[in-house]
Amino acid sequence: MTGATNTSLLIGLTGGIGSGKSTVAAYFEKLGASYVDADIVAREVVAPGSACLAAIKTKFGDSIIQADGQLNRAALRQLIFQDPSAKQWLESLLHPVIRQHMLQQLTSSQTAYTLLVAPLLLENGLNKLVQRVVVIDVTEETQLLRATQRDSNSPEQIKAIMAAQYSRQQRLALADDVIDNNGTTEELLQQVAHLHEKYLELSGKIRHKEQ
Repeated sequence: MTGATNTSLLIGLTGGIGSGKSTVAAYFEKLGASYVDADIVAREVVAPGSACLAAIKTKFGDSIIQADGQLNRAALRQLIFQDPSAKQWLESLLHPVIRQHMLQQLTSSQTAYTLLVAPLLLENGLNKLVQRVVVIDVTEETQLLRATQRDSNSPEQIKAIMAAQYSRQQRLALADDVIDNNGTTEELLQQVAHLHEKYLELSGKIRHKEQ
């Protein structure tokens, strides 16, 4: 994978729902890194006029499309939680397309290291694409609180999403680096800055070996 990119180091950034992945990725970006966010890519591939959105509309009907032509993500989320076969169909449609788009974006990265931000990085085997995995760790109580405050989902829906993801223990067991996001913003920034310096050093060593 690194041979096909302009970046020398790929870092997988993951964590459960409500752990702060977007916030951490933005901090890394301010320090000079670039990132590809799987959630953003997932929204792009179902944009109005896309082949994926047309397939979803054909499968589930007009009610899954909002008046402005956008996908009704809340309605779709509710539907697939109630119907495992619908969830399987949707994943078989979207996952290959999302993966292709992510790889295209990673390939075009120009920074010393690049982050692949994905909530299901480990569950979907995307960690095979990266050299290191950094896990954002928070308590399950914090996950539930932050996710219900941020999203329009009920606590029951958030718990269902958490149950479908790896447990805190499973993520930590597969982590090369851990960011503790149970504390203050200042503490979080310090951890990101420390890892930024670490990844710059690792990137430099990789580039030296390749020359």
